[in-house]
Order: sequence, then structure tokens, then C-alpha cells
Amino acid sequence: MDKNLTDISEVYTDTVNGLTNQDLWLSFGNAALRVVFILVVSRLIVWAIHKTIDRGVLNRESKRLPNHVRRMRTLGKLLKNVSSYVVYFIAAMLVMSEFGINLGPLLAGAGVLGLAIGFGAQSLVKDIITGFFIVLEDQFAVGDVIQTSTYKGTVEMIGLRTTRIQSWTGEVHIVPNGMINEVTNFSINNSLAVVDIQIAFEEEVDRALEVIRETMIGLKDENLVNAPEVLGIQAIAPTSVTLRVIAECRPNTHPMVVRKINMEIKKALDASGIEIPYPKMVTYHRNEKGGV
Repeated sequence: MDKNLTDISEVYTDTVNGLTNQDLWLSFGNAALRVVFILVVSRLIVWAIHKTIDRGVLNRESKRLPNHVRRMRTLGKLLKNVSSYVVYFIAAMLVMSEFGINLGPLLAGAGVLGLAIGFGAQSLVKDIITGFFIVLEDQFAVGDVIQTSTYKGTVEMIGLRTTRIQSWTGEVHIVPNGMINEVTNFSINNSLAVVDIQIAFEEEVDRALEVIRETMIGLKDENLVNAPEVLGIQAIAPTSVTLRVIAECRPNTHPMVVRKINMEIKKALDASGIEIPYPKMVTYHRNEKGGV
């Protein structure tokens, strides 16, 4: 019993001496001040780097073509993220060194771990590298309508590992960047609306073309870049003649323009009495002698 009391007394005495040790508190205070200083300086460095990147991107935007502006903005965001990670990683290393952690074995272990992860997660590394080049080469951006493999829709998010695509019916497809081998971007250049109109074979083609031209001249749509052009006869069939109309419109708006052109042409043909082809039946009557 006396031995236990002696042990407890020694522990209590050591604790009190440690808590009242001025050198310990001074060293702790100095370390805390250095940690705060490291965090403040790292934050200022990140702020300065971000401001420099923003200024550089804005200056370059004014000197570049409009289709290159989004690439500069995307690269600016990527550079901000990378610079923040690097600065905060260095700050974390300095903070750990203040607490007496030996960084040599830690960095060596991180290197070995990174090498093992690189061999074991090759698909992940491929996704990240592909995502980086998608951003660097400006293959597509958020808001673009693209098609890759069987997925078509609007790009919602571009990450370094995956890309999120929303189809026009609402489904969201999350595609690993490593699987994006071929991309069709519908949002960069103007699109072409192609409309084929069939009229009955018996109708006058010149009259039908004139009615369609007059209708297209008066067509107004905010998505049209130029007035629609009537090309003429596209095909001839036993019961119909196909006329073709084309119209240059804004990127990825050709479905809406096609629907409007079809509607206006249908109204004009109905008003002019021009018929579209429909199934016809011809009946032959035999006479009493077996002739036709």
C-alpha cells in the first residue's frame, strides 16, 4: 500500500513539475507561433499565386480568339488547384517538423506507397492523365454537347478522373476519362439543318420550289445564322419528288430549326394546294369479252 502511494505521489510530482516547467511552455509557445506563421504565410502565398494566375488569364483572354477563352479559364482553375495542393503540402510538412516528426522516413514511405499504387491502379493513373490532357487540349468544356461511344449529352462536370454527361432525357452518365477515346463535340462550330420535303410526282416542281423559297425568305428564328437555302431536287421516286432545303444555324440547334422549317413549309404547301405523296390505288374494269 505504501509503495502504491509512493508511485502515485511520484507521478503527481512529475506532472506538476512538467506543467510548471517554464522551458517547456516557452518551447511549446514558440512552436505554436511558428505553426501559425507557417499557416499564414502559406495562405498569403496561395492568395498571391491565385491573383497572378487570374491576372495572367485575363490578359491572355483579351489577346486570344473567342474559342480559346474557355481553355484559358479552365487552365487557370487547374493551375490554382495544383498550386494550392503544392503549397499546402509543403506547409503540412513544415508543421509536422515543428512537432519533432522525422520527415525522411515519412517521405521515403510515401514514395514506396505511391509506386505501389501506381502499379496497382494503372487504370486510375490512365484516367487522371487522360483528364489532364482533356483540359489541356480543350477537347470539350462544361456545357458542351458531346458524344463519346454510346453516350451523348451535355457535359456537367470535367474531373481529372471522371466526366459527368447528362443526356437530353435526364440520365446522368459518369464516364471514366480513360474510356474517352473518341469525342464528337456538337457545340464548337455552327450546325447545318437539312430538310427533305416530298411532293407528289404529279405536282409542278418549279411552282413548289418557288413557294418554298418565298417561305424561307420570310422565316425568322434566333438560331439561324443565314437564311435557309433551297437546293432543288434531291431524289426522284415513282410516286414522289424530294426537294432539299439547308440552313446554317447556331451550334447544336439544328433539331429545333428543322422542326420549324418543316412546320412553315407544310403550312405553305397546304395554302398553295401542293400535295405530298400518298398511296394511290388504280382500278381496272374488265368488259364482258374479257378485255380491259
